[in-house]
Amino acid sequence: MAEPLDAALREVRELLLGPGLTRAVAAGRRRGQRPSVVRAELRPVTLKAGTRLQIATSDGARPHTRNVAPGAESGAAVDELLAEPFGNWHVETADTTLQLRVTKSGEAQVHRATASRPTAEPAGHDRAKDWLLDPGDPLFDAIGGSAAKRRQVDAFLRALAATLPDDLAGPLRVVDLGCGNAYLTFAAHRYLTQRGLDVTLVGVDVREDQRRRNTELAERLGWADRVSFVAGTIAEAPVEPAPDLVLALHACDTATDEALARAVRWDARWVLAAPCCHHDLAAQLRARPAPGPDELLTRQGILRERFADVLTDALRAGLLRLHGYRAEVVEFVDSRHTPRNLLIRARRTAGPPTDDNRSDYRELVDRWGVTPRLETLLADAGRAPR
Repeated sequence: MAEPLDAALREVRELLLGPGLTRAVAAGRRRGQRPSVVRAELRPVTLKAGTRLQIATSDGARPHTRNVAPGAESGAAVDELLAEPFGNWHVETADTTLQLRVTKSGEAQVHRATASRPTAEPAGHDRAKDWLLDPGDPLFDAIGGSAAKRRQVDAFLRALAATLPDDLAGPLRVVDLGCGNAYLTFAAHRYLTQRGLDVTLVGVDVREDQRRRNTELAERLGWADRVSFVAGTIAEAPVEPAPDLVLALHACDTATDEALARAVRWDARWVLAAPCCHHDLAAQLRARPAPGPDELLTRQGILRERFADVLTDALRAGLLRLHGYRAEVVEFVDSRHTPRNLLIRARRTAGPPTDDNRSDYRELVDRWGVTPRLETLLADAGRAPR
């Protein structure tokens, strides 16, 4: 139900200046109006001089951060922001989450939710896990997802944390290829912004209904100016400018190859891809006899499928090395949570591949008589190995 905008903004002001503020974001614009900045984020910080209200704004090109003292200075700064014609406010406190959206008629649609309370921490070996994003984070009330999905997302974020350098600064452009319901998209944005990074993130999914759903959710969260979605294939969806970081969580079969190929074409600095099923090479292995005594690896269907998984990801990592990446395959979540628990993690380097990289890759491909889909995609794009 719509409410008077003035009354809703007074409630927002009380939360912003109250002692329980955790984080707040203002973004978007009202009909026919444009704020002087595209986004503002507020959070309390503790400095040597004491507690301050940190206000980070962006004009779309560069961020600006200031720390204001409590009292009159904070009040004046908050009033300036509340006077801006933002279309959305998202405010989190220790006790509540408030989401305000200004309608086309200039009224306020307000959603209020009580913050989840953490449970008491068990002792000893049952001690609660130290999550990168607390499962009680209000974000999960908005995006949903099962406990298993949250574990996978948290594990993926840990791999991301281990990949990005600690001193990373400046704007970070991210694309999530095959984003689906965008659990990872939204969680990655939350985590990266909590690290203090200026992040813009694009989610790509082939379904138009997913794009609409995810876009509406980004608007409700007040993130529409920083998190956007496009409908299209992994190989061809329009993404501009090229991203620094490419994510792909469980893109099925050769969709993972399409994600890796596009990352290489973009010259992305970092790539994190968790493959799903591996049908392509499994079919190629069924179509020809195995070399020599290795026929024992592929005689039984279940062993052939598992070997195809290993061979596919080994060749993917090998191809990334041939195209200027340092690549490794790691386990990112326990197999109890998902059998598809491997992660291809790659970082672009300045150096060319070694002769051993080239010979090892070619020998493995020739021995098994297979043609990896990723090799074909890169060749079609005119991307010859370094």
